[in-house]
Amino acid sequence: MYKKFEDLIDPFAPASEETPPATLWEYLKSHYGPFHKWMAALACSGILVALIETGLIFYTGRIIDLLGANTPETLMANHGTELLLVGLFILTLRPFAFLLNHLLLEQMLASNLQEQVRWRAHKHLLGQSSAFFQNDFAGRLTNRVMQLGEAVQDATYMAFEGVWYALTYVIGASLILASVEPVLALPLLAWAVIYALYVRYIAKRVGMASEKWSDARSTVTARVVDAYSNIETIKLFADEGTEERYVLSALKRLRLRFQRFLRLMTELNFGLNIINGILILAMLIPAIWLWTEGRVSVGEVAAATALTIRLNGMSGWIMWVIIRLFEHAGVIREGLRSIAVPHGVVDKPGAGQLQVSEAAIAFKGVTHHYGKGHGGLNGVDLSIAPGQRVGLVGRSGAGKSSLVNLLLRFRDAEEGVIEIDGQDVAGVTQTSLRRSIGMVSQDSSLLHRSIRANLLYGRMDATEEQMMAAAKRAEAHDFILDLQDPEGRTGYAAQVGERGVKLSGGQRQRVSIARVILKDAPILVLDEATSALDSEVEAAIQDTLFGLMEGKTVIAIAHRLSTIAQMDRIVVMDQGRVVEDGTHDELLALGGVYAGLWSRQSGGFLGEDAD
Repeated sequence: MYKKFEDLIDPFAPASEETPPATLWEYLKSHYGPFHKWMAALACSGILVALIETGLIFYTGRIIDLLGANTPETLMANHGTELLLVGLFILTLRPFAFLLNHLLLEQMLASNLQEQVRWRAHKHLLGQSSAFFQNDFAGRLTNRVMQLGEAVQDATYMAFEGVWYALTYVIGASLILASVEPVLALPLLAWAVIYALYVRYIAKRVGMASEKWSDARSTVTARVVDAYSNIETIKLFADEGTEERYVLSALKRLRLRFQRFLRLMTELNFGLNIINGILILAMLIPAIWLWTEGRVSVGEVAAATALTIRLNGMSGWIMWVIIRLFEHAGVIREGLRSIAVPHGVVDKPGAGQLQVSEAAIAFKGVTHHYGKGHGGLNGVDLSIAPGQRVGLVGRSGAGKSSLVNLLLRFRDAEEGVIEIDGQDVAGVTQTSLRRSIGMVSQDSSLLHRSIRANLLYGRMDATEEQMMAAAKRAEAHDFILDLQDPEGRTGYAAQVGERGVKLSGGQRQRVSIARVILKDAPILVLDEATSALDSEVEAAIQDTLFGLMEGKTVIAIAHRLSTIAQMDRIVVMDQGRVVEDGTHDELLALGGVYAGLWSRQSGGFLGEDAD
């Protein structure tokens, strides 16, 4: 039974690829689509439950009147059937009404909505460009995705369980009291109006306070995760004091915003008690007066009193629910700052698959200044023939990494066109483009998964034999067999830790190279592919890389010029332009920038590229 209601919604079903709405209500509506018809059923079951509760409370007044009007001997004789039917209703239909309500509320709604929100938010963020993640904390983004799902689910749950139930309860109670004596309904309706105005006044302030509180929580999470992710750097520079102060300042801000939120809670409770006190007196005084006038019975006075006391008890809970709703609204608005951001790099409508036959690459008038008007690339024209191996060199900031990033469409060029086999890379899907390019970068970080999972990222359908063959070619197989993680998993099943921290830099680099070998893409990009390797392993890997280059179009960025001296061609960049182009010998004979770099290096390094 539970599973049937849980499976009414598939939270991971394909959804619109559009940017999530940036406004609260539109965003909520975008998630309610699959739930619409079941929410209508949930609303009806909520009405039924509330009416049953108010009806039972009022029926206690009738029982009091029956007890007063009958002797123990005549009560069952005159009203036994009625009481029996009411008892059967309480034992059978009432529990099933509550069961239906909670099956829809918990199994259908709560068990699916939260994960739907998180999945769609995560999926949208995965489609963002690399630049998006470079401009924010991973911890803050994670916190917003996780909080967003909980906030949407809990707010919707409370809207049905609390607000909808309470509204139905008040309306039902008013109708019952009006049917007894219209005067009795007036205090309840007046209280409802005052209560709603007071809640609206407080809730607006709570919403703003909650958004600031949520933002402070995200900042604390971001700084803590940043510290843990870079713990070696913190330890290396013996700077725990600075790091403690950095996080402590965020925690103090979080405490301050939480205190402001709690002040509103205290103010809320004080005002609520005053309003509820007015309700009790406003209901009891007219009820007693009407009894003295003979217009209502003792049982009806008792029922009105019970409804009032019940509502008095509920009002604190209802207020808490409404405040939580506004608190969640603040959390959602804070989360939408990251989630409702359009993708920076998108596929054009109807974009086709990149078809690579020869792997010729052409940069035509490519300019990109990262929106700053300077730096980056300035009108680069560069053609690379099919199967040609090209070394890319230049001082730090010359534009080498910018060129590669634009080729991979991590960003879109501001001007100019980049073509592969005559196809504009901006007009094909990003997936097909990157599937055709294998890259080994300086940052050889790995996923916190097994060695096997990291290798198979290069080619998911590869066999175990193909995977191991790639690892052997990258000189990685032997050290992989010796690995063991804290859980006792060994070899290719061993977990590598976050960003691969359990492996040395050279080991991570060899796994990265093996992954690209397994991918076997027609275009190969090497960005200091052997920078983390010792001389002995580098010599072995160099042979592997040159073997890997066979039949591929290659762009190799290197700071150590000796590693690219054997390339078919070397392109020298400076200040975002191509300034020299030729073979190693031709460029030395030219006596220009490359010759100067070569003469100063003698096996050393140019320094890191900061493009």
